[in-house]
Amino acid sequence: MDILQDIYAGAVIAAGGMAQRMQGINKQSLMIQGVPVLVRSIQRMAEVKQIRQIVVVARPELFSQLNQWKTEYSLPDFEVVAGGESRQQSVLNGIKALSDQTEYFVIHDGARPFADRELILRCLQSAVEHGAATAAVKTKDTIKRVSPEGIIEETPNREFLYLTQTPQIFKASLYHKAVEQAEKEGLDFTDDCQLIEHIGHRVWVSQGDYRNIKITTPEDIAMAQAIAQWTEQK
Repeated sequence: MDILQDIYAGAVIAAGGMAQRMQGINKQSLMIQGVPVLVRSIQRMAEVKQIRQIVVVARPELFSQLNQWKTEYSLPDFEVVAGGESRQQSVLNGIKALSDQTEYFVIHDGARPFADRELILRCLQSAVEHGAATAAVKTKDTIKRVSPEGIIEETPNREFLYLTQTPQIFKASLYHKAVEQAEKEGLDFTDDCQLIEHIGHRVWVSQGDYRNIKITTPEDIAMAQAIAQWTEQK
């Protein structure tokens, strides 16, 4: 029997960042082959039947645009909530809008428009089996740990280095426990996996995809256009 068959998952799409590294460009509204980045991210989540509810966390000035996109691109119903002062707080705002029935939280970056259905399902499978999982890919480059003065101090073994992506998926009760502990200690993490790691629970690495890029700097736009053209020509 497919262990994912009756899973009730809810997706939180984090799209409330200030895009400081995009030189004033609103990356959520960027057109990639005629479709906005954030619309693509919503569409990817909607392709997974186990995701029963989608919440988009965005800046209030994007709310009317999202409602317009919902009609223009025939998007499934989703809720929109305002972000907080940090990623951790923003994601929690989104989680609070999910149904109490939600068993797994699927947390995804709005600026990752190429997480396909198979990738999401792989990560969800790992989360159901282990309680916590993240999509990730092995680094292709040699990584150096560098001192504040700019001197190489260490070259970690590349075999064990991964670039984490999203979605990051967690059992709801585990995530709530981790947030409660972080708030008790006054901690605010920039990565959702760190929350879970902090309470001593292991996070499983699920095979990601090198095409699952996060649009962060202007150079990423050309790469995203190329990925969309390549994948959508097939």
